[in-house]
Amino acid sequence: MPATRPATEPTADWGDRVGDTSLSVRVPAADPLVTTGFPAHVSVLHPFVPRASLGPASRAALAALVAAHPPFTLRLTRFGHFPGVLYLAPDPHPVLDRLTTALRRAWPDAVPYRGLFGPGGLPPHLTLATHAAPGTDRAVYGPLEAEYGTALPLHAEVSRLSLTVYTAAGEWREESALPLGGEGARG
Repeated sequence: MPATRPATEPTADWGDRVGDTSLSVRVPAADPLVTTGFPAHVSVLHPFVPRASLGPASRAALAALVAAHPPFTLRLTRFGHFPGVLYLAPDPHPVLDRLTTALRRAWPDAVPYRGLFGPGGLPPHLTLATHAAPGTDRAVYGPLEAEYGTALPLHAEVSRLSLTVYTAAGEWREESALPLGGEGARG
């Protein structure tokens, strides 16, 4: 496994790197609202671990960990803002938090957003638009909120996580779908 930074030390940036992986929940119902150029999703752990470190044993452990969590319904009912970002805030947070916590426990070197936003990263969110000048979010995103508000609430039945990899072509590609467990999964 390649050397990684300690979980408490942030890197200078969190930009995508070839071979990065990410675990997320896809939300196709929100695709028409997203203006960022990538499919609608809620990150569960981004970045996860380098693709090169995901051998057969790691992949089996990951599949088992994900399968131990039950499917759930994700509700997107309200807008939120980070500086320069308009997002939808998902409910229930506890389900996403339990998944992230379990993944972080099993892979402690997988630090959300490379530690740039603290050890816990950012709260779960579905990014709709980015790059507004910080401080002008309300003016820039207000019209989008008014337009998109009629589409809310959105509901997504979540039965799998998506493992994606960042390619040399500069895009995220789904590598595999990891099913969440059924009736017997602990939640």
